Amino acid sequence: MKIEFAPRSVPLERRLQTATVVQWVFSFLGLVHACTLLPSLRTPPAGWSGQGMWGKWFCLDDSVESGEDILFFCPGDEKSQELSMDWSLQLVKTADLDPGQNYIFGFHPHGVLVAGAFINFCTEATEFSKVFPGLSPHLMMLDLWFRAPFFRDYIMSGGLVTSDKESAYYILRKPGGGNVLIIVVGGAQEALDARPGAYKLLLANRKGFVRLALQHGTPLVPVFSFGENELFDQVENPKGSWLRCIQDFLQKFMGISLPLFHARGIFQYSFGLLPYRRPICTVVGKPIKIEKKPNASQEEVDKVHQIYMEELSKLFEGHKLKYKVPEDQHLSFI
Repeated sequence: MKIEFAPRSVPLERRLQTATVVQWVFSFLGLVHACTLLPSLRTPPAGWSGQGMWGKWFCLDDSVESGEDILFFCPGDEKSQELSMDWSLQLVKTADLDPGQNYIFGFHPHGVLVAGAFINFCTEATEFSKVFPGLSPHLMMLDLWFRAPFFRDYIMSGGLVTSDKESAYYILRKPGGGNVLIIVVGGAQEALDARPGAYKLLLANRKGFVRLALQHGTPLVPVFSFGENELFDQVENPKGSWLRCIQDFLQKFMGISLPLFHARGIFQYSFGLLPYRRPICTVVGKPIKIEKKPNASQEEVDKVHQIYMEELSKLFEGHKLKYKVPEDQHLSFI
């Protein structure tokens, strides 16, 4: 295989962007493991003592459920903007959102590493606070990631919260409005189908977020991130293959998916785990008004879910040609 190396003449700005992306990818693939082992690095009994102290703090601290930031920077400040990844990113607003109201954003697709959701809603790379003034985003993430010491604090500093009912209820019940709960509806399982040219969404039977909206009377906002699936290639894993069977088993057992992805490297463009430099445009649709029904029937949930899928399809069809999606490509829901 011929290796295409990066030219020496790459501008410093591009090199700094690459360094930032390296840090971001390492956060997902390596930092969590390092943080998990950190309390045990010292020999017993000191290592056991470190784990014990962490366990006590984890059990007593309720900032995970409350969704409060606990480190030194939050989305919107200068430091978080410096840590963002800036490579041809856009956040497009199709309707104004009332800062006195809470909202639930349904984000699609998951992609391999949820790049669009993290960049747009956990940093100021696309100036979320200016596009949607008065709103504070809170991206939901699997509970598993919050069990690693220090890594938990690292992700909470970006406004991430656990994907459980307690966190959702806390955010949506805050008085005065101004909060956005972002749910990546397809979840980790959808990552196994993330590859260039794929427009298959795991949504047909995902209705928990709809019931949550009905319980609180919170408007639903469909969001589609064009370019999300173009960042990485993935090893072929069709349904029924031995690889997909193993991945599905691990996803059910561990709660996280393990897509075998690849793209480019740091100093060459032929192979590696860094994403391709592809544009991402995240389009935020119009809010769907939801009547509050704490005890909604399954029929009522199904009706709102159908409306949501129709609005998401309209959003995709209305913008796809702008972002070089072939005209004959349409969303499919599984």
